[in-house]
Amino acid sequence: MPDNFYELVYKVVRQVPEGKVTTYSAVARYLNNPRGSRAVGWAMRQCPYPNSDVPCHRVIKADGSVGKYGGEGALKKASLLKKEGIQIKRGKIDLARYLFSNFRILDRP
Repeated sequence: MPDNFYELVYKVVRQVPEGKVTTYSAVARYLNNPRGSRAVGWAMRQCPYPNSDVPCHRVIKADGSVGKYGGEGALKKASLLKKEGIQIKRGKIDLARYLFSNFRILDRP
């Protein structure tokens, strides 16, 4: 993995608009690292930027479940997503309705 993988993850996640979500695996696939979902998760966990700059709460699990959110847990993450109009039913988000994966090409070193 290149040294700047986390920064590439943050560039991708910045593209997810309010009211939409993406998955750890979708970000990893976009970055040509299809087995890198966990690395994307670690990047989200260690994100040094404010939530307004990198919306880490908009990255969820591939099965539509919310997953964890830093030290605050899934309830905080679910609360932020609900404020953006995303419905969560039985602990899951309808990816057919809310998934964003139309990422722009990144300038890569």
